[in-house]
Amino acid sequence: MAEVDVISFEGEKVGKISLPAEIFEIEPNRDLLFRYIHKQLADRRRGTSSTKTKAEVSGGGKKPWAQKHTGRARAGSNRSPLWRHGGVTFGPKPKDWSERLNKKMKVKAVKSALSLKFKDGKLVVVEDMKMKTPKTKQLLAFIDKVAPSHNVLCVLDTRSDEQLNVKRSADNLPHTKVIIADNAGKKSVNVDGLNVFDVIKHEWLVLTKHAVEKIVEVYKNGK
Repeated sequence: MAEVDVISFEGEKVGKISLPAEIFEIEPNRDLLFRYIHKQLADRRRGTSSTKTKAEVSGGGKKPWAQKHTGRARAGSNRSPLWRHGGVTFGPKPKDWSERLNKKMKVKAVKSALSLKFKDGKLVVVEDMKMKTPKTKQLLAFIDKVAPSHNVLCVLDTRSDEQLNVKRSADNLPHTKVIIADNAGKKSVNVDGLNVFDVIKHEWLVLTKHAVEKIVEVYKNGK
C-alpha cells in the first residue's frame, strides 16, 4: 500500500493518504483500456444517419420509356439508384452503435487507468475543492501549482453547490475538465462519473480525498 501527499486547495501539503495496491498499483492492462475507451466512444455515436432506398423515394410509378426500340438503355423506374434523385444503394440506416463490456472488464479497466496515472506520477490528491462562487482565476492558480501543463482532470465527490462552482470555473479552461463522481438520486456510494476515457485523455488526474475514499469503497476486494 503506497502513500501520497494530500494537499490543500491552496497547494500546501496537509497530510498523507494510503492508496490500496489492488486499485492503484496493479499492472495496467492496455488491451482493456483500449476496449473500454472504444466502448465509450461507440456509445456516444447517435446512429441517426439515414438514407432512402429505391422503395422509399417518391416517383417511379410509370416506366420512363418503352423497354425496346428506343435506342436507350432499359429503365424500369426513375427511382433507380442510377438516376438523379433516385434511391441510395447500401446507404446508412439508424443503428445502435453501443457496445457491451462485462462488469469485471470495466472494473479492471478503471483500476488500470488509475494505476497508470499513479505509476507515471501524475496523480494528485487534494483535501477538498470548494468555492463559494465560480472563479476561474482561483482554479487556475491551483492548477498552476499541481499540473503546469493544465491538461488535467479533476474528480470531485459530491454535487454540492460549492463543488458545482468548481466545475463551472473550469468552463473557460480548454484543457481542464472537472467531473463529479457522485450520482445524484442514488443512495449507494458509486463512482460512475469516473471513466477511463477522461482519465487517459488528460495528462494529470486530481482526486479529492473523499473521491479516493469512494473509489476504495466501490472497488475494494476486487469488486
